[in-house]
Parts: sequence; C-alpha cells; structure tokens
Amino acid sequence: MAKNRNRGGVSYEDVDDAYLERRQLRRSAGWILLWALGVGAVISGEFSGWNLGLAAGGFWGLAIATVLMAIMYVCMVFSIAEMSSALPHAGGSYSFTRNAFGPFGGFLNGITDACEFVLTPAVIVYFIGSYLNTLEPLKGVPIPVWWVLFYVVFVGINIIGVELTLKFGLFITVMAASVLVIFYLGAIGKFDPALLTNIAPDPGQTAFLPKGFGGIFAALPYAIWFFLGIEQLPLAAEEAHDSGRDVPKALTWGIFTLLILAFLVLVLNSGVASGADGIGKSGAPLADGLQAVFGAGIFTSTLIVIAISGLIASFHTIIYGYGRVLFSLSRAGYLPRWLSLTGKYHTPALALILGGVIGLACAAAIQFAGKAVGAALLNMAVFAAVISYFLNMISYIQLKISRPDLPRPYQSPLGIPGAIIGAGLSLIALVACFADPGYRPGVWGVAIFLGAMILYFFLYSRRKLVSRAPEEENALLSYALQEIDQPDGLPR
Repeated sequence: MAKNRNRGGVSYEDVDDAYLERRQLRRSAGWILLWALGVGAVISGEFSGWNLGLAAGGFWGLAIATVLMAIMYVCMVFSIAEMSSALPHAGGSYSFTRNAFGPFGGFLNGITDACEFVLTPAVIVYFIGSYLNTLEPLKGVPIPVWWVLFYVVFVGINIIGVELTLKFGLFITVMAASVLVIFYLGAIGKFDPALLTNIAPDPGQTAFLPKGFGGIFAALPYAIWFFLGIEQLPLAAEEAHDSGRDVPKALTWGIFTLLILAFLVLVLNSGVASGADGIGKSGAPLADGLQAVFGAGIFTSTLIVIAISGLIASFHTIIYGYGRVLFSLSRAGYLPRWLSLTGKYHTPALALILGGVIGLACAAAIQFAGKAVGAALLNMAVFAAVISYFLNMISYIQLKISRPDLPRPYQSPLGIPGAIIGAGLSLIALVACFADPGYRPGVWGVAIFLGAMILYFFLYSRRKLVSRAPEEENALLSYALQEIDQPDGLPR
C-alpha cells in the first residue's frame, strides 16, 4: 500500500481492488424488509425496559418524557432520512458526520453508534431471560444460560447472510406486533384508569407526579427505549435495492408505526395487572399484562412465548446494526481492518462475533457487580445513543449550510428548525442519563471508553485511513471539488 499525502491531520493509504472485494455487501432489501429492520430493532422497547420509567417518574412523568422523546426522534428520523438519501453508505451516522465535520467527527459518531448497538442486544437478551423465567418449566434455568444461547444462535443467523437476516426479521417483527395488537384488544376491557396513579408519592409530591418534576427528567432514558434503534436503518443503505428511495420511506413509516405502538403500550400496560406500581418493577411487563387480561392458562402462556419474539426481533436486528457499524469503521481504517472481512457470505462475521463477545462480557460484569443488569445496560446504551443523536442533528444542519448542492432525493419536512429542536432535546436526555446515582458508574464507564477510543484515533488510526472506502472517497471528492471552486479554502 502506498501512502497518500496528509489531509487535515490524517493520513490515507491507497488500497488495491482486492481490499474492497474482500469487504463487499450484497443488495437484498426493498423498503418493506427495511421497515421490518427498523421496527424490529425497536419493538423490544414495547415489551420491556420502558416500564422502569414508571418507577422513576410515575405514569404521567413517563408519559411527558415519552412525548418529549417522541418529538426528538421524529426530528432525528426526518434528518437522517434526508442525509441517508444523499449519502447512502453502510457507515450511516459515521458517514453523515464524516462529511459534515471531517474524520474525527465521523469517528466519534461511529464509535458512539458502535457502543449503542453493542450494548443494546445485551440489554435485550437480559429481558429475554426474564420473560423465559416466567414460564413454569423454565424457571430453574440460570438467566446467563439464555444469554449465551441466544447470542450464539442469532450471531450465527446474521453471519449466514443478509437476506436470511432481513426475511427472518420481517417474520418475527410481524409476530411481535400481532401479540401487541391482541394485548391491546384484550386490555381495553380490563383497563382501569386508577391503576395509572397507584404509585405512592414521595413526601410533598402528588399522585399525578409521585416523583415530582424531577421524575420526568429521570424517566427520559426509559422513554427513549420506546424508540431506540430506528436510527440504524441507514446502515443498510449498501444492501438496499434503491437506497435513495427505500431507506427514507422505511424510516418514516417505521417511526410512525413505533409512535402508535409505544403510546398504546404505555397507557394500556400501565392500566392493567398491578398498575403503574407493579408494572414499574417488573422484568416482564407485557407478560404480567397478558396474565392479568387473559388469566393463567395455555392461551396466555402461548402468547408469552410468542411475545418473546418481540425481544428476539430487536436482539436479532440490532446485532445486524453493530455488525455494520464495526464493518464500516474497519473498512475505512478507523478500526483494525480485519474486522471488515466479509468472506463467502458477504457478511462481516468477525465484527459480528466480536460485538457479541463484548456484549456478553458487559452483561456478566454488571451481574457480577450485583447491579440491576437490564437498567444499568439500558442507561449505558442510551448515553451512547444520545451523543450520536446530537451529532446527527448538527451534521444535518452543517450539511444543509455547507453543501446545499448535495443531491437529496428526499428532504426533511422539518428542515433545520427540526434538527435544532432534536439536538436540544438530545442534550437534555444526555444529562438525564446521570439522574440515577446507581447507574452512574456504568455511564461513566462508557464515557471513559469513548475517551480511550479518542486517544486511539489521535495516536494511531488517523494515520491508517483508507481513501477508497466509500464514505471517505465521497468526502474527499467533495473537498476536492470545494478546493477547485474555492482555491483559498482549507480542506478538512
């Protein structure tokens, strides 16, 4: 490999065609499969995790937090839909920020994405174990056994091929949504509004906001869990049939599907069984809701088994997400290049395996420390996610200003004002990740890891970048054209 000249503090290396041939993805998805990928990545949030916000802020505290975070996600989805149509690369968020703010900005967004998508399956697999342990024959099985089993099976499916991954994702997402619809229909008749406010208020507080206004703030990370993961859809751009059309369409349909599912679960699941008080402490809130609505028996047990498909859908599809993030960062040289080798299946097998090992290790470490595994990992994943969200929104603003001529087959109806609102809400959510002292060590752990990766970038990887990686090639071409138009301008 021959080195190119330095550009903006980084060094690029030329690679031959064989380098890229060993790092190819396969186009296999239309917008419906992509919709399933986006909704499937998130739908576990309707089954577990969100309910911890009831304990943090009460029903109305969580409801207000959910409205705020829904606004943030709508603003972000429209922004990344436009950017994905203009920059259809497997790097997703890394590609957007790379083009807006240069290599370091791209690396920072990519590595926070990687943290989010590696940690999120670890959260979900914890809840899968919790659901399985509600079934009588399986109550004696140690939950970590489920963790290992599910990682082995679903990392394996992701390795075998993207077409199988996406079709299985569609099937299991439809199954999960069907269970939710059955629950909604049954819960309407058993719904009791009084159960929404049955949490004993703290001294000086009311039943409406039992934790006070601070409870709204503390509930924000759990409200995010209703929607977290939809942003991974642009990672599939190089595997979509028509990325400029299919990815934005799947994103917009996906977020509105999730808005409907989230608010129905929030209201109906909190208003049955033991109400907000009991559901807020449950490891399997929908299972509790199904038992309250349909009673004990084979029908309810069958629904609970099928309900686990919702968790599996997200677990399966977010494994896809972290594989693509690690793949794109590796292909461009930001991470060790061996991670992006794809082999005969044209999937990043090594990246998928590494992410699974790290997720399992994090879950095991938190359990060994005696912490609440699900809630701790959730806060860690959300912390990384909202950093990425902020970077996405300011990248959108920068690209609208600095590259107005960039072809955009889809344009956000909210434009720059929407991105500004979304960026502000993401910063509020970032601070909220530190609201619970019990989970701060894990959040600080993610922050320390990000700091270590920044050092890695400046001390090593910035000298090892690959100019022919699609994300880098696009950005370098753009800067070259800017230099021609503005010869006195400085390249990033």
